[in-house]
Amino acid sequence: MQNNLDPREYDTMNKDHQSRTFWRSRAGVYFVVALTLVGLLLGFEHRDHIFSSGWLIWLPLLLCVAMHFFMHGHHGERK
Repeated sequence: MQNNLDPREYDTMNKDHQSRTFWRSRAGVYFVVALTLVGLLLGFEHRDHIFSSGWLIWLPLLLCVAMHFFMHGHHGERK
C-alpha cells in the first residue's frame, strides 16, 4: 500500500505527535495519579505527626516560595 500524502503534510502530522510532552501522555497521567495517591496515603498515616508539629504554621509560607520558584517563569529567561 502506497502513502499518498504530501511530505509537508506528513511533517506537520509528525510534529504534532512529537510535540506531545511526557506529562500529557498516558504514562505521565498515571504517574501524577500515583504520586497523588502516595501523598494522600502518607498524609493520612502521619496526620497525628503533621497536626501536632509546629510546621503546619509554616506550610503556607513554604508553599508560596515553592510556587514562585517552580511556576513563576524565571523572569523571562526561558526560551
